[in-house]
Amino acid sequence: MKNLFITLIITLISITAFSQTKNEVDLFQATLGVEKEEIVMNFVKPSEEQKEAFMEVYNKYETERKELGKQRITLLNTYAEQWENMTNEQADEWTTSVLKLGKKRDALIKKYYTKVRKVTDAKVATQFFQIEQYILTMVRYSIFESIPFVGEK
Repeated sequence: MKNLFITLIITLISITAFSQTKNEVDLFQATLGVEKEEIVMNFVKPSEEQKEAFMEVYNKYETERKELGKQRITLLNTYAEQWENMTNEQADEWTTSVLKLGKKRDALIKKYYTKVRKVTDAKVATQFFQIEQYILTMVRYSIFESIPFVGEK
């Protein structure tokens, strides 16, 4: 079941990487948000008393994560436009932007790990951390598996 859910997310994210308009991205993220919430709730197990507080924090996390997702899509679109004839300056700018976005993503997960731990417990917060890292790793793998290297023909 874990693989089925993750495959669905990766497929949806791969499709989004090529979305061109803000409306397409927003629609995709809204759809993915519902699917992702189901996946997260299959792996993160807050008690009944913790569930409402967890969902409140999780929804705030998703709002912030989606903004970073839009930035990632912009970077992927830039890469798609430039990869064949990317200059040294474009390569440096793109890579620097990707690294900065990675730091923001890591900081966001750390911030929300702490928030989830405060409203639930360390076990639930770790489950949240694990599923987010798993999904992000699978998405990154899928993206890197499907894009060519700079200048590759």
